[in-house]
Amino acid sequence: MKNLVHAIEVILFRSRWLLTPLYLGLVGALALLAYRFALDFIKLAQHMGDVDAHTFTLDLLALLDLTLLANLILMVIFAGYENFISRIDIAQNSSDRPHWMGTIDFSGLKIKLIGSLVAISVIELLKDFIELSGQDHVGGGTKWRIVIHLTFVVSGVLFAVMDWIADKREFQGTHS
Repeated sequence: MKNLVHAIEVILFRSRWLLTPLYLGLVGALALLAYRFALDFIKLAQHMGDVDAHTFTLDLLALLDLTLLANLILMVIFAGYENFISRIDIAQNSSDRPHWMGTIDFSGLKIKLIGSLVAISVIELLKDFIELSGQDHVGGGTKWRIVIHLTFVVSGVLFAVMDWIADKREFQGTHS
């Protein structure tokens, strides 16, 4: 029976490597996002003299949106891989290793993810409001984006409060 339990534990422990293709897929998505960014940047540069400030601002916000999404993907790749699969040893002695790498636990990753989603949502709302300038009413799509944005904000606050409560309980438990 002890051998069976050991075999099951080995299988369960090694099953974490099944996540690797998912993280590699995110690396591929990051490459596609960089390609999309390059295409949009070239289009922006080519038509810079042809567009008004309003359109330029919208196009620039779209680039910012892609950048924030890329940051989010990279955070998930690094933190997810290190939290669930294995440490990234090659980065340990690297001079350009991000300071947060290896320090974000699952709780911190949730907070950073929701923060990134809020930032992306804000940019989408800003684009809507710029497009609406001069109009008298807000469309249904914009109203839904406001509701979604507020949901992200409330979710982020609730995640932070839950983590704060959990940390406080953990701290009290170690000092009892």
